[in-house]
This record gives sequence, structure tokens and C-alpha cells, in this order.
Amino acid sequence: MDRGTEVGAAPGRGAGNGEADRTAAGRIPLAVVVVDRAGLVSHWSSGARRLFGVSKDEALGRHAVDLLPVSGALPEDADGVHFGSFATYDGLGPGLEASLDGRLSYPAAGRARLTAGGPGRVDVLWWAYPLVGPGTERLLVLAADAAAMRHEDDDVSFERIAPGFALHTDFPGAEELARRLPEILPSMSVGESVRIVGQVLELGYPVLEFSQNDRVPVTPEWGVPRRAERRARRERAARAAATGAPTTEDVPDEGEDLEYVAVRERLEFLNEVSGRIGTSLDLTQTILEVSRAVVPRFTDVAGTYLREQVVAGEGFPDGVPDTTTMWHRVALEHTDEPGRWDDVVPVGEAMPFPAHTPFFQCMTSGEPVLVPRISERMGHMIAAQFEKRDIRPLITDRSMLVVPLKARNVVLGFMILLRHPERVEFNDMDRVTGAELAARAGLVLDNARMYTYQESVAETLQDSMLPTIAPRMAGCDIATRYLPGTLLGRVGGDWFDSVKLPGSRTALVVGDVMGHGLNSAAMMGQLRTAVQTMAALDLPPAQLLRNLDDLAQRLGDNYLATCLYAVYDPIAGELRLANAGHIPPVLVRAEDGRSELLDLPTGAPIGVGGVPFEAVRVPVAPGDRLVMCTDGLVEVRGEDIGVGLATLCESAAHPAASMDHACDTIIRALNTRGGRKDDVALLLARLNGIGSEDVAVWRLALDPVEVGRARAVVHEQLHAWGLTGLADNAGLMAGELVTNAVRHTRSRRIELRLVRGDTLLCEVDDDDQTLPTLLSAGPGDEFGRGLRLVSALSREWGASRTGAGKTVWFELTLPRR
Repeated sequence: MDRGTEVGAAPGRGAGNGEADRTAAGRIPLAVVVVDRAGLVSHWSSGARRLFGVSKDEALGRHAVDLLPVSGALPEDADGVHFGSFATYDGLGPGLEASLDGRLSYPAAGRARLTAGGPGRVDVLWWAYPLVGPGTERLLVLAADAAAMRHEDDDVSFERIAPGFALHTDFPGAEELARRLPEILPSMSVGESVRIVGQVLELGYPVLEFSQNDRVPVTPEWGVPRRAERRARRERAARAAATGAPTTEDVPDEGEDLEYVAVRERLEFLNEVSGRIGTSLDLTQTILEVSRAVVPRFTDVAGTYLREQVVAGEGFPDGVPDTTTMWHRVALEHTDEPGRWDDVVPVGEAMPFPAHTPFFQCMTSGEPVLVPRISERMGHMIAAQFEKRDIRPLITDRSMLVVPLKARNVVLGFMILLRHPERVEFNDMDRVTGAELAARAGLVLDNARMYTYQESVAETLQDSMLPTIAPRMAGCDIATRYLPGTLLGRVGGDWFDSVKLPGSRTALVVGDVMGHGLNSAAMMGQLRTAVQTMAALDLPPAQLLRNLDDLAQRLGDNYLATCLYAVYDPIAGELRLANAGHIPPVLVRAEDGRSELLDLPTGAPIGVGGVPFEAVRVPVAPGDRLVMCTDGLVEVRGEDIGVGLATLCESAAHPAASMDHACDTIIRALNTRGGRKDDVALLLARLNGIGSEDVAVWRLALDPVEVGRARAVVHEQLHAWGLTGLADNAGLMAGELVTNAVRHTRSRRIELRLVRGDTLLCEVDDDDQTLPTLLSAGPGDEFGRGLRLVSALSREWGASRTGAGKTVWFELTLPRR
């Protein structure tokens, strides 16, 4: 594999030295040996085979200190220098033996003469790097033939040739080591290789010292030369053999070519898969990409299983999987005839796996499991999990590789890879390739899982902050829409709301906190709560925005928002609106279908401070529609907002069968233009009004006698409306409210009002702003029974302050017609 080591002079260090320059032009074979924590050789490169005369099969798994036989310690010019006696040989530090057996925790370099697998001894230069980290590798050893540095025809004499270390930043091109190392260590993953290279560069870059001051970097050309270069070298060797000319060039054999091709194809495959997966953060799409990336090039069947929490888009799964863990089959790709797998192993099925299966072994160990051929016995064992379905014909005699899908050392799922019986079975290199593939796929799946989870959390948060608005309020129908933004987080500060007010009125609100993310959403929640509270006090629109602005300034300097507040009075047939920097609403007239942007004083955004707000009265007729939205619906980057407002007016005027259809028409017209990144809040209200024939009003004197009169007029009016069944309870409760008003009011103004709409509403107004409270009344108590009676008999009741006092009300459900 590792052909040679190109030696180049470092700038300023021997660059002008003839001796070093001549050496820099040469190439020397380089051996790479990796020793694991047990002291066994786990990697033995082709260069090591050539240098030491021991084949890869003979070397792997043997103790490193026993693999290279050495003699005792001798001086420089004697034979049989021991690994551990380098200090007496060249004065460059401790020996290799101390590194091999783990006694050294720091890098060492030296030169030794050892008895190798051939008849003679080899004079070697070596560098040893202790490795740390989660892998099994403990030591990386680089070695070169010192004799290759001298040629008989050279007239150059070196004082010394010794290995050493230097900062990799001293030499240009040192990063090539990190880029090419995976090719020379085919049994390692790319992640492990990069980790090893990082440590090598940190511990010291390998160099050759030719004199006291000249250092030349050892710059490996990792991997083998390109096939064209190999071919050329064979041709030169053939010509030399035909002419009888001598050659010292190392000619690659066919086995090395096959090894090179296999490694190159593996790296190309992994790079291709990496480019095909992770194109989307959508979990479903990512699952399909991972499954389709390996079929048919690497495998013939790929089944993907994920843990239940991953599929559900929940948080990161805790703990090691066990026999009760449910695994969902989320994808199945194969090259068999269509439908062959669908009935036996359908996508979407969830199942646990017993402890004796290779699947359980993979998901608990987090390591790939290779089954060269599925025997009949194993096929029967696996098939036992599939009730009433015989899976054995699909799996028996196939080669199987089970690879874990991991992220942050947690198994999210696994892939079952199967090859047809006639195809070459999975081998150890395939296991390494599959593990690397699964590692990359696991990270991509975890990114998609986290995105899905965070998106779900964001949507849940947003939904919890937006109100559930009743589709029908007194005298109006309401429909709303919220669209999350396409920016990161999908959480924004847009909101809408409606609040029931005294006198059958309804407050309609749309607001937009500037910015995005959780901070904006949190601010939106505070402002929305404040608007609801102040609306319940029946503050005029301009005063409400003034108070909201003061609140925003108290909360912080960064609290900025726009808000449009409207109060609809269905009895008077009018809107009262105030605007705080928001885009104007659209009013669609029922009479002629004409739509218009209402001309309102714009006002400054909430939080600016010191700016007055003005309210405007707009008369409306039954059937008119009011459209309120945030700027995310009409504003597109690179386009004038006037275009969006014109489209809003046009789409709002379009006839629709229902309020929901009208909202959808507006969304379709404006959301298909592209370029929208902001979230959108849309509120549409059809102003139906309440006719005078459905309203009855009486003014009562401050006299207990008026209690009996109130009961009588309520009975009489309900009989006239055909609501005789409600007359007794309504009269009784109206009398209780009037009694409280007579008892507590300070002036002579008491007003009783009945409104027939979707419900029967009874209101009593007085000039006392003290709100009544529900008390516990005992058998002997004189007070506290009235409101308990109202609470028990009514559909709903309440009380709110007004500018002149308070309103106490109750509602009764109308009988079905």
C-alpha cells in the first residue's frame, strides 16, 4: 500500500545544502505498523512486509515485541542493535521496545539494526507515537530503511542520518498526512484515521536529521501511486529485464493493485454516500436517502430500524436498548421482484428483538455484526420473531451485515444489509465500510431527529401561546390562521386574539413582536396577556395601546411590537380602531363587494414611548368583513409591500362559501409568491350585527320595587321572542342582579338589557366599579345567595368594569329550533 516516502527540504533548513537537496530528490519505502492496547499488531502495511520480510497474515495478531527478533545492544558500527539501546547507538532517546510494551507515554524516535524475517539484518529509522482516545489503537510506528538513504554511486557522505520530530507548521504540505492517511489504514474508519493524524501532528512531525542543523521533513505520499504510474513502472522494469539492464525500482505486484483498487473503491463509495445523504432535515426523507444509498452497489437488501422515540420525534433516547425496546421498521429497499418483501416485513411495523439474535447483539454493543452466510438454523431463529410469516426463504443462505446507527454513543437504530446467495459475501473490509457508512448515516439521522424534535417543541410552544378562538362571538363570525416562519426556530412573535366585552361587543387584536425565536415568543405571550387584561377593563382602544406601550418600556429596551386593536359593537354597527405601527386592516363591504385599506393613524410601535395613539370610528353594515394580518403575509423580500397589500385587498374581496374558505383563499393568493420567511397571523371577522328587534333595554330607578318590575319585563320580552321556556330562570336571575345594583350603586342609573343572539344575554349596568364576588352562604346568611343562584342556573356569567361603573351579566343557551 504505502509506496514510498518523498523527502523534501524545508525552507531555510537545508534548502541550499547540496547534500540535503540530493537526498530530497529520492524516495524511500515507508512501513506503517499499528499496535493495539494488548500489545498486538493490528495493522501491518505493505511497506512493513517489504522492509521486515513478514507478511500481513503472519504479522496481524502477534505481539509486537516478539514479531521483530533483535539481538543485544551494540555500538553504532556493530551488528544486532537492540530496540531499547538506541541511546548508545545515536544518542536520540529511548528505544522502540519501551514504546512497544507501553512503558513510554510520549513520542520517541531512533535508529536500530535488527534481525528481520530475512537472512540478514535491517538498519531502520523509526518514529513511535503513543495514541490516546476511544479506539483500540495504542501505538503508531513509522519505519524506513536507513540503507536506502545511501547509494553506492553517490559521492555524498553524511555525518549522520537520524529520525527526529518537528512542528508540522515548520513544513509546507504537512496537512497531506491528514488527508491521505485513511488510504494507508484501510482497516480503520475515516474518523479514527483523522484522530490518529491529529495526534501525530500534535506530538511532532517526522523528520530526518542529516547533520547538526539540517532537518528534512518526511512527507509521505500516503497510499499507492496512481495506477498509471504503477503501469509505467512495470513497463520500465519489463524493458530493463528485456535488455538485461539492472534496476533497483520496486515493482508493484498484482496483489497490491487489487488492494489499492479495493481501498479506492471503498473510499469512493463512502464519499458518494456522504454526498447523497443528509440533503434534507426532514426525518422521513433522510431515512429514505440512507436506505437507497447502499442498494444495489453495496448490498441487495437494506432494512432500517429506528427506536420508538426517534420515530416519534421525541427527545434523545435514554439507556441501553433491551429486549423490550420497540424498533420501528422505517424503510426497506431491495433489488428483488416488487412486492416480495412487502407482506412479510411491511414498513411501519414495530417489534422487539430477543437477546439471542445478531440484531440484539448489534444494538447493545454498538458494533457491526457480520454473518457470512445465514444458516438454516439461524434463519429459523430469526423467522421465529415473525408470527404467521415465513421469512426464511428471503434470508437463508444470504450474507448479512448488521450495522448500528449511532450518535453521541447512543444507538438510534440499525440497518440490516443482505446480499444474494450468488453474490460475494460480506468480509471484514465490508464490515469496516458498513460501520463507517452507519456512523455517517447515524449523524445525519440524529441531525434530522433533533430538527424534528426541536420543530415539534417550537410548534407546541407556539400553539400553547396562541388562543383558541371561538368561531362565533356576539354579532360576528371569526376565522384565524397561523403560519410559522421559514427561518430557524419556526417560533415567532405574531399573535391574534379576541376578547368578549360588555354590551355584546368584541375586541379583535393582531400583533407582531419584532424579531424571531424564543425571546420574541416570550414577549408575545406577555403582551397578549396584558392586552387581554386591559381589554377586560373595557379601556378605549387608544388608551389600551398607551398602557401597553408603557408596559413594554418597563419590561425592557428591546421590547418592540406592532399592534392593531379593534372593538366591534354589533348593536351600534361600528368599529373603533387604534393602530401602533401595524399594517392597516382591510374592510370588505357586503353591499358591493368592494375592499379597501382603512386609513388609520399609523402610530409608533409598542415600546418606542412618548408617542400618542388615536382611535378612529368606522361605521359598518351587517355582512361586512374585516381582515387583520401581520406583515409576514404581505411582505416579500425584494418586492414593494404595496404589491402585497393590493393582493390582500383583491383576495379578501373574493366570494367564499365560508369563513375558513375565505382565509384559505387569502393564504393561497399571498403565500405562493415565494420568498416569505416571517411567520404569519391572520384574523378574519364577518360583522353580522345585531338588529334592534333583538335588543331590549330598560332604565330602572334606585328603588327596591324595581326588582319586581325587572322580573316582569324580562318575562314579557321573552314571551314576545318565543323564549317562554327561559322566562322563569331569566327573570329570577335578572332580579338578583338588579337587587345587587339597587343595594350598592351610588347614583340613580341602573340599566337592564336583553340581547338575543346565539345565546340569550342579560346585562345589568350601574355606576359602582366594585365587582361582585361569589361568596359561601350558610343557611342563616342574609347575603351571598344571589350570585350563587346565578352561577348555578346560567350557562356563563361574569362582571367587568366600564368607564362609568361596571356590568354584571349572564348567558342562557337558546332552545333548538
